[in-house]
Amino acid sequence: MEKDILIVDDDKDILTSLREVFLHQGNVVFTAESGFECLRRIKDGFQGILLIDIMMPKMDGWDTIREIVKNGLEQNVQIVVITARGTHHQEKMHGLEPYIIDYIPKPFDLHKLLGVVENLKT
Repeated sequence: MEKDILIVDDDKDILTSLREVFLHQGNVVFTAESGFECLRRIKDGFQGILLIDIMMPKMDGWDTIREIVKNGLEQNVQIVVITARGTHHQEKMHGLEPYIIDYIPKPFDLHKLLGVVENLKT
């Protein structure tokens, strides 16, 4: 089943790799290199699965998710956090738990990530 996926990460290698994997699976894939670009894409109408890194400059993933919720855009996306180990900050995540489907640490198991995405309904 084709899914719309938005990958948000400031690491271009991760964006390129994940984009290719999900395209190969038959999905429609968009990328964003920052939280600001992610918000713009969602405000412009993106609806689907959001794979978002937490450790990004200027606007990190938690702040981006908080802005999505603040703007009432959370019903348009299913959020999966992908981030480096040890960046699971409870204080920054506080209040966002209901909006996050899963939390996948880097380096991530590609099969687990594919399985999480496959199980989401869009």
